[in-house]
Amino acid sequence: MHHTAPSEPPWFRQVGRSQWKSFFAAWIGYVLDGFDFVLITLVLTEISADFHLDTVKAASLVSAAFITRWLGGALLGALGDRFGRKLSMVVSILLYSLGTFACGFAWDYTSLFVARLAIGMGMAGEYSASATYVMESWPVRMRNRASGFLISGYSVGTVLAAQVYKWVVPALGWRWMFYLGLIPVLVALWMRRALPEAADWKAAVAEREQRPNPFRPLFTTRARATVNVMLAVAATVSLFAVFTPLGDGLVPVLSVLAAACLIAFAVQLGGRRGWLLYVSMIVTIFFAFLYSWPIQALLPTYLKTDLGYDAGQVTDALYYAGFGTMAGCWLAGFVGDWIGTRKAYAFTLLASLVFVFPVFAVRDSLPLLGVLLFVLQATSFGISGLLPRYIGGHFPTHTRAAALGFTYNVGALGGAVAPVLGARLASGMDLGHALAVLTFVGTVIVVVLVGFDVPGRLGRLLDPEGPADHLVLDEDRGPAPAAARASAD
Repeated sequence: MHHTAPSEPPWFRQVGRSQWKSFFAAWIGYVLDGFDFVLITLVLTEISADFHLDTVKAASLVSAAFITRWLGGALLGALGDRFGRKLSMVVSILLYSLGTFACGFAWDYTSLFVARLAIGMGMAGEYSASATYVMESWPVRMRNRASGFLISGYSVGTVLAAQVYKWVVPALGWRWMFYLGLIPVLVALWMRRALPEAADWKAAVAEREQRPNPFRPLFTTRARATVNVMLAVAATVSLFAVFTPLGDGLVPVLSVLAAACLIAFAVQLGGRRGWLLYVSMIVTIFFAFLYSWPIQALLPTYLKTDLGYDAGQVTDALYYAGFGTMAGCWLAGFVGDWIGTRKAYAFTLLASLVFVFPVFAVRDSLPLLGVLLFVLQATSFGISGLLPRYIGGHFPTHTRAAALGFTYNVGALGGAVAPVLGARLASGMDLGHALAVLTFVGTVIVVVLVGFDVPGRLGRLLDPEGPADHLVLDEDRGPAPAAARASAD
């Protein structure tokens, strides 16, 4: 008698109820994250008028949140590795929500800049904690989907922010946008109060019989601890000076000093076998931000200044861009699980190059501009939904949150450089052309780095026996054995 094998249930039924609950809680955190973070880009022209700022100085307010991201990503990531992903998520959302609320009370450029520093720290922690939490909770074969779906929440937040901008700013002024940023924190805290802890993290802690301490290499002796505290202060002060008038005339020197301090941390955290992986991952992420953030930060300014769009038209254009990014994140998840993370990332970015210059060539047709923005953001910014999966696969469970938080958020300094660089380029050409050039060149570099797996290849030079992908596990055996994870230390 011939028996037919039972058909496999659809993928969404293979994700358990508690796993969906974990996902939606983290996803809402990303929605709020996106909402709070992009508020500054929507009201940049209004703030510039109130505080009498030029384009470059105004753009530095976008950059401010990136200055402290490296510190927030490392500290809150380490908190997640040691005490669990849940606690790190809640602390992160409190931090960036309170920072957003404080922006509404800013009385000048400096006070607003300082509030943006708190937002940067919280956003960094949210990214590493939520990304590791969801990926470590979902089935192994669907972790690209977990990554892509999660990051789509950020786009939903940007679309919501654009809609609220249209309702609130013309009637109440720009400060009310930031006051509203505090309200959703109650929703997030409620969603997260009864969540299960990430399965991989619990298994890793149980197997090692101790809680991880990712910062141990930084404090092995009192002398090393003292030096590292000085390096942290030097990096933060240097970055602050680079993106404020305080550093006028010294930007090249201060940038090199900050980079040297951060690389020193990467070398220590990575250790003898992993330092090259840490450094090359930071470089890759830096260029990923450099190609994507000129448009994220300065698109509203471009639409209002170069194209003369009113608030309603700006909102419509941002809808197209936001929904395009969201669709790209969803697509990235399915394609990544189908052909692999790196191939999906590189091929989709290559396709995006076709649309970069046409977006900034359209001037008289909002529907055409909207369609082109939708496709560009889907294939360009949307594919970055795979970044948590791509980065996380390079690091073992017991250091994943801290490693992802540190490398991603140091690399995110590309997002601080991007709007300022775009504004400076725009002094010699129109803003649209400057944004197109930055996006195109940055995209090509990322295609090469990701497509040829440069960080992974460099990492394996020092650690030849290290797993190619720590997130690919044998579901029948559960989490990878300690020996496999230790090989990447």
